[in-house]
Amino acid sequence: MTNWIKRKRLEATLSGAAPDRVPVALWRHWPGDDQDAPALAAAHLKWQQDYDWDVLKVGPASSYSVVDWGVKDRWVGHIEGTREYTHRPIQQAADWAALRPLDPNHGMLATQLETLRQVKTAVGDTVPVLATIFAPLSQAKHLADNEPMITHLRHQPELFRQGQETIVESTLRFIEAAKKIGIDGIFYAIQHARYPLLSRAEYEEWGRPFDLQILNAVQDLWLNMVHLHSTDVMFDLVAAYPVQLLNWHDRETGITLGDGLQQFSGAASGGIDHWTLHQESPENMLAEAKDALRQVNGRRLLLGTGCVAMTTTPLRNIRALRESVGR
Repeated sequence: MTNWIKRKRLEATLSGAAPDRVPVALWRHWPGDDQDAPALAAAHLKWQQDYDWDVLKVGPASSYSVVDWGVKDRWVGHIEGTREYTHRPIQQAADWAALRPLDPNHGMLATQLETLRQVKTAVGDTVPVLATIFAPLSQAKHLADNEPMITHLRHQPELFRQGQETIVESTLRFIEAAKKIGIDGIFYAIQHARYPLLSRAEYEEWGRPFDLQILNAVQDLWLNMVHLHSTDVMFDLVAAYPVQLLNWHDRETGITLGDGLQQFSGAASGGIDHWTLHQESPENMLAEAKDALRQVNGRRLLLGTGCVAMTTTPLRNIRALRESVGR
């Protein structure tokens, strides 16, 4: 079996044509499992087996790309599956210049590559597989925390730039290794293209050039997605990025699917608030799904949530979403 049906469905969606049905996908964090390649691969394979998503986004811990630089963290029960950081190696601006590019074949990066390898080996071409990549500013935040990072960016930019360049080099090395496994695209998570964290001018200097350097390196992949995190976002800036899918908090930002698709040439991913999906019963979620399809006339949409599904989301709600689009 191949992913011919899923790929044709997605290609129609990306082109603006009417697919046989709207594609659908959810993704989530896998706390605990995300520290071990066989466990994380098994979690994703069960997720795909249970729901037959049209895209399988492999979700590592948010710290995976920085643990090998000395980050320490733990899971303490957050329902989104995110981890608490207990040690950050960047304590002063000079520490950025001390970073060295990581080898993706060692440490936690190798664990994540092995997860991708096991997932891809198991699913073959039955579903497109996306590797999660965090933007360099997001990785810098994990290394130093937001406030110190932004202070260094503003007051000691030369040192900070050295750190950013190292992060980009490590990220590109990881992507090249993931490509050899056969991934179909990346899920590129952007967390700092928003006010008031940074001004637009700051993001254009410290975010956009590095984002484009990474996205330009995956133009040979057919299914790349940007996730634009949170509210008060610089939507129009990111909407110009060269990717096929754009995922944002469309129910929280005030930028509807219809509004977003007027600015973005690809397809939207979303339509449902992840908190609505997390409610006790599926009625409100199904109403949002119906409204999402109405907004876009059933086209240019990968139906799902604007952010991760909670680890405690009722399974009947997940089943209801999947069943709402048909088989």
